[in-house]
Amino acid sequence: MVRSRSQAPSGRLGGAGSLGSSFRRQIEPCWRTDVNTAAGFVPFRNCGEDVSTGETEAVAAAVGTLPGNNFEPRALLVCAPSSGHARSVNNAYEFDVVVIGAGSAGYAAARTAAAEGLRTAVIEGGDEVGGLCILRGCMPTKALLYAAEVFHLAGHAEPWGVRSEPEFDFSRVMARKNALIHEFAEYRREQLASGAFEFIRARASFLDPHTIELSDGRKVSARHFVVATGSTVAPSPLPDLDETGYLTSDTALALERLPRSLIVLGGGAVAVEFAQFFVRFGVKVTLVQRSPRVLHEMDSDAAEVIENVLRREGATVYTGTRLVSARVLGSSKEVAFEHNGRTVRVQAEEIFFALGRVPNVRGLGLDRAGVVLEHNRIRTNAFMQTSAPHIFAAGDCASLHEIVHIAVQQGETAAFNIAHPDRMREMDYRLLAEVVFTEPQIASVGLTEKRAHVRNVPYLVATYPFNDHGKSLIMEARDGFVKLLADPVSGEIIGGACVGPMGGELIHEILAAMAKRMTVAELAAMPHYHPTLAEIWTYPAEELAARVSAAKGG
Repeated sequence: MVRSRSQAPSGRLGGAGSLGSSFRRQIEPCWRTDVNTAAGFVPFRNCGEDVSTGETEAVAAAVGTLPGNNFEPRALLVCAPSSGHARSVNNAYEFDVVVIGAGSAGYAAARTAAAEGLRTAVIEGGDEVGGLCILRGCMPTKALLYAAEVFHLAGHAEPWGVRSEPEFDFSRVMARKNALIHEFAEYRREQLASGAFEFIRARASFLDPHTIELSDGRKVSARHFVVATGSTVAPSPLPDLDETGYLTSDTALALERLPRSLIVLGGGAVAVEFAQFFVRFGVKVTLVQRSPRVLHEMDSDAAEVIENVLRREGATVYTGTRLVSARVLGSSKEVAFEHNGRTVRVQAEEIFFALGRVPNVRGLGLDRAGVVLEHNRIRTNAFMQTSAPHIFAAGDCASLHEIVHIAVQQGETAAFNIAHPDRMREMDYRLLAEVVFTEPQIASVGLTEKRAHVRNVPYLVATYPFNDHGKSLIMEARDGFVKLLADPVSGEIIGGACVGPMGGELIHEILAAMAKRMTVAELAAMPHYHPTLAEIWTYPAEELAARVSAAKGG
């Protein structure tokens, strides 16, 4: 059975040793936040044993002496032993951990909690099982993008002396995508039905901090929860756009035929990926972006490459716009927007809405559990705890980074911290990696120049273009460049970017180097096979190594 990365076994966080015959009880700080008093949290936990009513009252009396503390016994955390395998700490609850959501983050949390010996249940209320990545995100979209890439390459093979006039069968393109997704989803269903935890198909809503009510009427209690409900397509900013109708990244995956023309609203990763997919299959595409450029969160030099490629391949791109209206106009749809001081009206057969996603938190009753939202997103600390410390959150519903490997890491971190409250681990975003699957691909890890400026991090930067690199010239892959950022004193690599062929693969060399905190000099000294795409990294590494050495007087 084939699986996607979001289905891979855990094992990285590891398990605990055997349970000791005795353990030490201690009271120690547990949660520090500026909303402790307002939310009624207790800044203490009792590690190792259940707390009797008398002990709870004693702790309550002690906490009550702290300035401004409004103690509620329900908020006291009773933690698992600090040594040994995690165990059920209070049989008053049906489960130790209930995970709400069975996508990438939820499944990662569930399998980690179960491996730690915690009584675990997973609640999934969606119509299908698999999560966004498998059903409507990473996997199906990349299957379509690769089909478009193959078709495009076949039709542009003249530089290699190959003449062809390729044709495509869109129904077969979609059928292959559907077959792959069915296989991935089937494997996820097998994982969820493995018996490692209880799997319940129902929607969930909190009744109180430790109880949820399911859509089938059942009430379920747990000592801890992990909310991993993902995200959904953002609402339209124009009321008349809803009346006009539009495609989204969800519904476009079910198309039976290609539209003749398309207006893409948005300029993020989803927008540019789908724009290139459609234009390569012969659709007349107009992309309308609000920001001054596409991919506005990335470095401008990277975004500029993709914007130019889209235009070269036939897309019309408007940036710096403001949407005004949308309407049905005969057999077409029209979008009006302001651009450079005038109103532009564009007609097309269909509209593709790609203005982002929002956390899927409606109907969860989070307020009844004491969980605070910020900008409609679940607020968490570095341990993935929410404002209610026994409730954790992971994935798109809580993260600013809507990326599968981040969601998986957050789910694993949440479950590990539930099992081991005496040695909780923080999420580390130092190795944050991102990929946009256009052609050329855009990939980055660590700091970009834009992030470094925002955070006032000093850096040295060097780039090298693919149009001056042997292997990429052989491939006729001349667009783009690689970029390295290094600490100006130590030479440690603090960021990297690749805009070019197989950028999503090439970036992992820099990710591995950063994981080991390598310097640019060490990277430059590594042997690289010739001719390969990967050896392009040695050129900016050598340049930066020389600059760091010169600054030291070497």
